[in-house]
Amino acid sequence: MAENEPMVEVFIYETRQFLEQLEQVALASEDSGSFQPEDVNEVFRAMHTIKGSAAMMLYDEISHLAHAVEDIFFYIRELHPEKIDVSAVTDIVLTAVDFMNGEMDKLDSGAQPDASSEELQKSTQEFLRNFKLENGHDPDVDLRKAKKTSPKAVEVAEPAEPAKQQYFIQAVKPEEVKTESGSNHVYKAVLHFDSEGGMVEVRAFGVINRLEDQAGELHYLPEKIIEDETAADTIIKEGFKLWFTTGLGVEEVRKLLDETMCLTGLELTELSSTAECEYWPTPKQKAAQVVEESSPIVPVKPEAKPRPAPIKQAGHDGHESQMISVRVDKLDRLMELVGEMVIAESMVTQNPDIRGMELSNFDKAARQLHKINGELQDRVMALRMVPLEATFKKMNRIVRDMTKKLGKQAKLVLVGADTEVDKNVTEHIGDPLMHIIRNSIDHGIEMPDVRVDAGKPEQGTVVLSAQNAGGEVVIRIEDDGGGMNRDRIMKKAREKGILTKPEEEYTDQEVYSFIFAPGFSTKEQVTEFSGRGVGMDVVVSNIKALGGTITVDSNPGKGSVTIIRIPLTLAIVEGMCIKVGGSGYTIPISSIRRSFRPEEGDIFLDVSGQEMFMEAGSPCPIVRLHRLYDIGTAKEQLTEGILLVTEADDHYLGIFADELVGVQQIVVKPVPGYIQAMTKMTGITGCTILGDGSISLIIDPGKLMGLLVE
Repeated sequence: MAENEPMVEVFIYETRQFLEQLEQVALASEDSGSFQPEDVNEVFRAMHTIKGSAAMMLYDEISHLAHAVEDIFFYIRELHPEKIDVSAVTDIVLTAVDFMNGEMDKLDSGAQPDASSEELQKSTQEFLRNFKLENGHDPDVDLRKAKKTSPKAVEVAEPAEPAKQQYFIQAVKPEEVKTESGSNHVYKAVLHFDSEGGMVEVRAFGVINRLEDQAGELHYLPEKIIEDETAADTIIKEGFKLWFTTGLGVEEVRKLLDETMCLTGLELTELSSTAECEYWPTPKQKAAQVVEESSPIVPVKPEAKPRPAPIKQAGHDGHESQMISVRVDKLDRLMELVGEMVIAESMVTQNPDIRGMELSNFDKAARQLHKINGELQDRVMALRMVPLEATFKKMNRIVRDMTKKLGKQAKLVLVGADTEVDKNVTEHIGDPLMHIIRNSIDHGIEMPDVRVDAGKPEQGTVVLSAQNAGGEVVIRIEDDGGGMNRDRIMKKAREKGILTKPEEEYTDQEVYSFIFAPGFSTKEQVTEFSGRGVGMDVVVSNIKALGGTITVDSNPGKGSVTIIRIPLTLAIVEGMCIKVGGSGYTIPISSIRRSFRPEEGDIFLDVSGQEMFMEAGSPCPIVRLHRLYDIGTAKEQLTEGILLVTEADDHYLGIFADELVGVQQIVVKPVPGYIQAMTKMTGITGCTILGDGSISLIIDPGKLMGLLVE
């Protein structure tokens, strides 16, 4: 992301949160077939906040579109129309969300949001007009003005378009404001913001936007939130003070104000009348203020300077906030430092200068240091762990859009969305999941009539699940579609010339794995979703970049399943250090099943001459590292060394080494670029620095297994 001004960063962050929330609410409402009152209020509030924030930032196209969508939900909220095309309303919300996300992407890259939303505004306004007509309501009545207008005179009405500089709101005289129940409340509120969260004037402006449609009359100090350079300091020192009238009860007001981000304290008092308000301008002062504020006001451009991360408030008891958002690059750097600390600890405790010496006090201090470092590592890694829920929920949109365009029926079932993974994993797993689920809908799920003929429900099911398994997370994408056609895949593989052995020797799983080959597609016609032979090969490269593996299997007529295995963390792991001659290697502990010294009768040869041994009732191949890496000083006899039984992709592999050195935490470092091409031929996946300062190459049993298959 390009370096943006602090105010822009806050705007991007908060708008992204609202857009994600809007998409999920809209999809859930469409799935249930109705917009519940709380959903209507949620969408309205989100669009209202985006409208106000965008207007303040002078992003008019975003603001106007948000205003148009907001009008639809204002109409639903106020008049409760009986006839609602939930799917059509969802389309409008999602289209607006897509447009705004596109504009956020531009801001992220340092560009300006310059796309026009005029066509979307017109179509949205036209939809609302027809919506009103269909429900027997006058399409030309401005509900907002009608709501604020009473038999009494209205001095200042809300404009039809979102006002960029409307900091003073007056609907009617306070003594004439009446709620539906005939009562009116007067409140004083003082809001305190976290000073390190930055941009308190933005927060204050957001409060005004939220209260705009709920308050009869509203006044606040400081009056000039944006244009007064001292306003932010005043708010930090004294709080943002508001006096207003409304028909809402005290708990409703508190809930409304509690939505403010970076709030560290809230004082809310109900007053008996406006006479108790410390600040309530006279009619003459109001008139003068309206004239003064009728001229254009341009927000002061803040200086570009580093901004502390915005703090997300969890409680308003005046104590420190319970949630904080931190830039990912800061977490990355912190993780790097912890890794360096792990290496430094090893270099101290395993220093050759003290080897063999009895140093009881040193050993005690070293154990304490190891304990502290371990806890620090766990804490930092926990900071980086985030649930897969947000990534999983985004897949609902993929299924919804594809089923509508393809005329199919399918639902997405999420299981284990609370499973946590490293932040880097969530950033890179989204695209692979999207391609796999699109593949499941396009190639797997059949048309409704075909499913009925096959004795299946019209609606297909795609199950996206995740679970922790040891030191990795296992993600499964399973559908109940027609499955894969082995003959068709094999025919395509034959045409592309990617077969490396006789066809009859390929297992079903090997054949199905051809779909991950670059440019591979069994689609006869190119469509919006498939047929170009791109996508699934990207899946494999992304998964491998995360240190993971992917397998696919299918049951013709029953469906297919894709299994992704990814390490929970990519930085620090436990490894078994081994010696082969004068060289040292490391194997991740998570891959090791057991180790033992074999006897003569344990080893046998298969028909091809491959050394094997039995593990869990099945023959298991052996890899001699000294032969693979041409190390002449290593032990030759299997009965004199150690055999490590490793597991990869549900297969066992025996790795023969001279001796075990021991288990230690290792910091995974990438191998230098100039030898990366060789790693595919050696099974090496990275390197680490040992306590004596030497470099140990990290062996990936899965890659070694691949070498045997080839």
